[in-house]
Amino acid sequence: MNGSRRPYAIMAEFETPADILHAAEKVNAQGFRHWDVFTPFPVHGMDRAMGLKNSQVGWFSFIGGVTGYTTGMLIIWWMNAVDYPIIVGGKPMFSPFAAFPPSYELTILFGSFGALLGMLFLNRLPRLHHPLLKNKRFALVTHDRYFIVIEADDAKYSETETRKLLESLGSKHIELVEE
Repeated sequence: MNGSRRPYAIMAEFETPADILHAAEKVNAQGFRHWDVFTPFPVHGMDRAMGLKNSQVGWFSFIGGVTGYTTGMLIIWWMNAVDYPIIVGGKPMFSPFAAFPPSYELTILFGSFGALLGMLFLNRLPRLHHPLLKNKRFALVTHDRYFIVIEADDAKYSETETRKLLESLGSKHIELVEE
């Protein structure tokens, strides 16, 4: 290891979906929190094996939707009842029924923005550089290999102990990835 570079993670390669699923269950059971699994296609049951909970993106979308609906109602109310009231045939200055179509459209627009921005925020994107992308062996993940990457900033990380754990899980190739 070069003294000027700090370790980012330890990467272990597996050959089958069953191997990576079993390894993910064991890594999760050991209590690691900063780790991820990379596969060429979705592996059924991986979320459960990794101990992942439901995504929080739905909350961002919900908050965006509520904000959009409220914004639409407030805009129509402000324009019709406060800013430029026009009395026509004794109709009310504001009616939620008339304001519903633009409010509905703003609900969809702001909800979709909330989902997109929430996903970017939760995934810490945009990230213009990632240490794994420099690793030549990691490129195999798009073809036929499966990888578990345990980050060095995990509280349970110890290079020797983590390497022993991954070896015991049947990894064929283990490598230290540097920043």
